[in-house]
Amino acid sequence: MLTLLDRVIFCGLIVIIVLTAIPYGSAESWSKALFESAVFFLTLLWIVHGLMDGSWRVGSLRLIAPMAGLLVLAALQSVAWWQVDNAGERVWFALSSDPFESRVFAFRIAALILVIGLIVRFTSNAKRLAVLVHAIIAVALASALFGIARQATQHGPSAPAFVLPHLLPETGYGQFINRNHFAFLMEMALGLVIGVALMQKGRLDRLLFYLSSVVLMWATVVLSRSRGGVLAITVQVICVALLFVNFRASATAGLTAGRWWARWARSLVVTTIISGALLVIIVAGVAWLGGDQLATGVETATAEMSGVDPSELRAGARRRDIWRATWLMFKAHPIAGAGLGAFWAEVPVFHDGSGFSTPTQAHNDYLELLASGGILGAALLVWFAVALIKEARHSVKTSEGFQRAVSLGAIIGLVGVGVHSIVEFGLHITINALVFVVLVAILSLKSFGPEVVMRRGAR
Repeated sequence: MLTLLDRVIFCGLIVIIVLTAIPYGSAESWSKALFESAVFFLTLLWIVHGLMDGSWRVGSLRLIAPMAGLLVLAALQSVAWWQVDNAGERVWFALSSDPFESRVFAFRIAALILVIGLIVRFTSNAKRLAVLVHAIIAVALASALFGIARQATQHGPSAPAFVLPHLLPETGYGQFINRNHFAFLMEMALGLVIGVALMQKGRLDRLLFYLSSVVLMWATVVLSRSRGGVLAITVQVICVALLFVNFRASATAGLTAGRWWARWARSLVVTTIISGALLVIIVAGVAWLGGDQLATGVETATAEMSGVDPSELRAGARRRDIWRATWLMFKAHPIAGAGLGAFWAEVPVFHDGSGFSTPTQAHNDYLELLASGGILGAALLVWFAVALIKEARHSVKTSEGFQRAVSLGAIIGLVGVGVHSIVEFGLHITINALVFVVLVAILSLKSFGPEVVMRRGAR
């Protein structure tokens, strides 16, 4: 019974990952609630499993602690702390501009924290880790193929919606309403594929499959015309080159100490050559696949960042306008912020525009966290970043074989998310946030050890 429950919980996690990606990446309220309910149900099964097993061991809590701090901050922001007499009526006020949305944010963070705990607890061997990784890769490949099919069949503004009612022509890519949200998923899956393909020795047919997957994901990001996605993947390529050189250097660490300078020089030269070659390939591929459409996107980005207002309506929809309003919002609420999840309710006060278009997100997750969580939220982010770096170094140092390859892939995926989040808000979409915490959980897994990996792999 205990073994059956263990398998049910792990399989439930895989099912959640697959189903969460389907309805626009779970961007609507009902799909978010369904995701959270499913996670809470698996947590209930975990409690039952723990009672039967006599242990709820989780493993490393280094990365869960700052996320729990963010949960506590959101909960405190949603509480009504004082009341004011307004026109003869007593009105309660909270730290958050929208206490309800802050409570919703708290539930969402709680679900993501529980996902980390469930993965760390029930991904107990290399075989399960392989299932988890390949489930994410399969979801990304299916999204990429869906995006290509949609692009090939939807032509013109009068074309009908593709499969789902909100997938209208010229909007989004794949099953996502926003093309940048699609790019976030590709970046994280791309990291895993590259890690598994290049960071371990394997069969040639598997290597060809992984490399084909890399090409497909990269091509769909270019076809989606996501400028932030192209930028993030470019940085990921450089990260891959550096990690690959370091990985190879550690594998040949048996050289004599007297030749350290030669190894250092060779690594520097190889790193420079690899980075330059791959960047040339990316630029050539972008020019070939993206064509004039992507070039137009780059021109639009320049207009967004320039000081010239091209619109007589003064819509204030450029990123520089939104970022200025977000900074003013932080200055008005410097300590605890205006409320996690409440950005949309407070930013109109500071947004200098005609009202034709009012932003609901900051298009910069770091700046939005600063405005929504204040200095407390920024401190939690720094705590999480430091803990993530330490956990990543420990994971790569202690793991071996397939687990190390996956850990390196998770690092590459997280680098892409970190870069893209400077200009977008892709982690607000449930499937992207879910895959993100899966990558975080992978780095928190205990080392299976070489003997365990070999034994599991032989079955």
